[in-house]
Amino acid sequence: QVQLVESGGGLVQPGGSLRLSCSVSGRRISFNAMGWYRQAAGKQRELVARLMPRGITAYADSVKGRFTISRNNAENTVYLQMNSLKPEDTAVYYCNEPMNSDPDRGVLGWGQGTLVTVSS
Repeated sequence: QVQLVESGGGLVQPGGSLRLSCSVSGRRISFNAMGWYRQAAGKQRELVARLMPRGITAYADSVKGRFTISRNNAENTVYLQMNSLKPEDTAVYYCNEPMNSDPDRGVLGWGQGTLVTVSS
């Protein structure tokens, strides 16, 4: 059974940085695309960063230039480095494998997520 465990969230001031981690068990991530999603209160979950197996990355316009997705295949872990955080980045963040046909949907069951709050 595949499990996704997100961590690293917290309260940060605007302009600050956080690094999120997603530990994956039950499935090797080396040959699969992985993504970070977020869901703000009252809004739908959205894909903000995607990492393809060959290292190609894609980002939502709202985070481009500020967020960086990466992976450590040996540790089976995906990371999201978030810099220059804004209050509108406040959300619960999740990782998952994006569906090829609809990347906004995840292939795997969802983890518990990690809450990021950007506020002064």
